[in-house]
Amino acid sequence: MANNKLVIIGGDAAGMTAASKVRREQPEREIIVFEKSDYTSYSACGIPYFVSEKVKTYEELIVRSPETFRNKYNIDVRTQHLVLEVDTDNKKIKVLNKKENKEFWESYDQLLIATGGKAFCPDVKGYDSENVFGVTTLKSGINIECYIEEKKPKNAVIIGGGYIGLEMAEALLERGLEVTMINRSEQVMNTLDPDMGELVSEAIKGLGVKLLLNEELAGFEVNDGKVTSVISNKRNIPTDMVVLGMGSRPNTDFLKESAVELDAKGAIKVNAQQQTNIPDVWAAGDCALTHHLVSKEQVYIALGTIANKTGLVAGGSIAGEKAVFPGVVGTAVCKVCSYEVARTGLLEKQLQKLNIDYVTAKIESRTRAHYYPGSKKIVVKLLAEKNSGRLLGGQIIGEEGAAKRIDVLATALTHNLTLQNIIDLDLSYAPPFSPVWDPVQTAARKLINDI
Repeated sequence: MANNKLVIIGGDAAGMTAASKVRREQPEREIIVFEKSDYTSYSACGIPYFVSEKVKTYEELIVRSPETFRNKYNIDVRTQHLVLEVDTDNKKIKVLNKKENKEFWESYDQLLIATGGKAFCPDVKGYDSENVFGVTTLKSGINIECYIEEKKPKNAVIIGGGYIGLEMAEALLERGLEVTMINRSEQVMNTLDPDMGELVSEAIKGLGVKLLLNEELAGFEVNDGKVTSVISNKRNIPTDMVVLGMGSRPNTDFLKESAVELDAKGAIKVNAQQQTNIPDVWAAGDCALTHHLVSKEQVYIALGTIANKTGLVAGGSIAGEKAVFPGVVGTAVCKVCSYEVARTGLLEKQLQKLNIDYVTAKIESRTRAHYYPGSKKIVVKLLAEKNSGRLLGGQIIGEEGAAKRIDVLATALTHNLTLQNIIDLDLSYAPPFSPVWDPVQTAARKLINDI
């Protein structure tokens, strides 16, 4: 078979989903995967729950081991192999075997780049100290767990109030640590509008997190290879450990000198088939851009759902199928102790930037019928196009039973539904699950009056 050798860089969600798809479609194909860590095909989203000990062992987060891929699926997975360079002119990559500290060149016929993301940290002295942790790989989660077990830290500083920061705040609180969070904007969760972010800020303060808003990292105080204090632009915060929650960046530094086209932040540009600008080179997962169905822009969103889907499309495309990834609407959920936070579509600041005339409404309701035991408060905010009533975005904050309602809004966004369409949906009702008017429909009813 011509063009037989597929090389994949990265052995997690996107890379191994693609490898498995190609193996199913082309049983005789030569497939080599280079993975810099010891682990393949694991749930990075589960790391905070491993740290909190809700998940007892890291092995539970692994879907398939390198040995399973090698022995059962005939996929040549090589762990502890770091790719240093890509030469698309000569169709080869430079690889470091970390175990033997040897470099070599590997040829390819087709190449998939699936190197994921990496925790962002400003280039400040001490960021590589032994008690500073990103949360992007299974190894990073194991390192955090080992540090807590061995060093018994009493307090931690989390830098950044996004999804990872909030989930790690919950995990560390449950492990008995005192948690301080510094966040450079006026509210946590910059993926929410500020009025909704304020609700999350108040909730986490109520859980015992010391929240310092409008503060940013200025540096670290380091002694004997450990950060002993986080220096913000306003104060020094003594600490036993630091968690980076400032978001993810594409893990693509090794491509800077290559011909593969990147955006300004280093994300790989791809088409709907996950193909790059270079023939026979694909990219998928947290290292690549994706198409936003509402804004019509290319965006960088690092989520496991997108990594798995784009990996599947890349694998189908590599195998010769007419596979296409249509895009995303930016749906995400997060849990902090009893609070659930969900969002989809565009924010007010994004709509303003796009010069879209919009209206917005926010309602407070209950997760169940008001008289049913266990009913909890839920706040729903919707954004819609002013004249057409087309839904543009939605955000939900509440307790048990709140977050997954965002899927109704994500479906509506994907199919260009209007507020009236949402009101007309035949959603399920019984007192243990919802009021007779589901909160998303109540919000739509309120907002339609403004159109």
